[in-house]
Amino acid sequence: GTIHLFRKSQRSFVGKLTHEFRLVAADRRSWKILLFGAINLICIGFLLMWCSSTNSIALTAYTYLTIFDLFSLITCLISYWVMMKKPSPVYSFGFERFEVLAVFASTVLAQLGALFILKESAERFLEQPEIHTGRLLVGTFVALFFNLFTMLSIRNKPFAYVSEAASTSWLQEHVADLSRSICGIIPGLSSIFLPRMNPFVLIDIAGALALCITYMLIDFNNYFAVDTASAIAIALMTFGTMYPMSVYSGKVLLQTTPPHVIGQLDKLLREVSTLDGVLEVRNEHFWTLGFGTLAGSVHVRIRRDANEQMVLAHVTNRLYTLVSTLTVQIFKDDWIRPTLSAVPIANNILNLSDHHIIPMPSLKAVDHLNPATSTPAKPSSPPPEFSFNTPGKNVSPVILLNTQTRPYGLGFNHGSAPYGSVLNQGFGIPGMGATQGFRTGFTNVPSRYGTNTRGQPRP
Repeated sequence: GTIHLFRKSQRSFVGKLTHEFRLVAADRRSWKILLFGAINLICIGFLLMWCSSTNSIALTAYTYLTIFDLFSLITCLISYWVMMKKPSPVYSFGFERFEVLAVFASTVLAQLGALFILKESAERFLEQPEIHTGRLLVGTFVALFFNLFTMLSIRNKPFAYVSEAASTSWLQEHVADLSRSICGIIPGLSSIFLPRMNPFVLIDIAGALALCITYMLIDFNNYFAVDTASAIAIALMTFGTMYPMSVYSGKVLLQTTPPHVIGQLDKLLREVSTLDGVLEVRNEHFWTLGFGTLAGSVHVRIRRDANEQMVLAHVTNRLYTLVSTLTVQIFKDDWIRPTLSAVPIANNILNLSDHHIIPMPSLKAVDHLNPATSTPAKPSSPPPEFSFNTPGKNVSPVILLNTQTRPYGLGFNHGSAPYGSVLNQGFGIPGMGATQGFRTGFTNVPSRYGTNTRGQPRP
């Protein structure tokens, strides 16, 4: 192979990751995210220490929401990186699916943390430890302030889209019912509570409210079991909030068609099928490439006299309003040619047009034939309806030479012979009568193509 003297060495995975991080850090918009990420790490460290000192599992469950905020900041950085990158030969559709994968991974990890809290809470019900409330309320307000400040200060495009496109959680539905009742009394609050609250802000406020109730009950009555109950409530709210987002991002990764655009796609495909020159629209497939980006491919069969470029322009113009990344394959109609013969052709026949296939009577004993007709005589059957000298149905075909002369030089006699003389010579029965050079079972016919009657190879 070719030796490259000055070929660059391949970067390692850490080297590639560092290079892409420098690319993102060069943009000033990412400085704010990096600053919030550093503060988040410090806040998580303090909260984990306070969880250990207070021995509160409810505060641990609420701290997991702060860890989820760190994942959301990383997702926002990936979103900025996706906007900087251009499609490559390996990733021909771009890198938008990376932010979908980041959202899916973040929500799944949050649900795993909620399951871990449920498992620890089940163990604590058997043996409830003592809870210290010295830093419980402080940790609650620190986590609440930082979570709300992060969610409201940074515009996280992937999570904002998923929170609006995914189905509502059971917590959102209950709060929406309560909000309608409150807005019926105070109409001015409809702009805040309706039509749909942010699920992340809602779970932060609900978790902080559960911790405040836990602090009051433990501080006043030493009811330590309420800490475990609050942890289960926060874990269930976390799981119920993240599950619809995981389902939505998982469907995007599986390249499914969004349900809310199926009706619009069917309408556009019906319009495309009625265009001038279009015969059929088939093999259509549409899927969500990224958040808010729809891709698709379709095959369009057109008439043989239609203009391909004109049809392609009209089809693209109709579908591009909904499908941003579109692949259209145009192919003209191909007429199906009828088959030349329905009977199997032997391998030694060069061309079907060189021979005639005519039916001849089957080889049977003469005494079984009625001399008046060519059909077998049966004692119990009535006399045949026709008495022509024609073959019956169950006959074997015999191949005769064409009367036209073909200059193939195979050593055959292509001269024409009358039909009567052929029958008189026994030509219809192989092995009898004439000994012409024809491969139907005659004695002097060469067994191999390209040899003459003397068995010498043909020059």
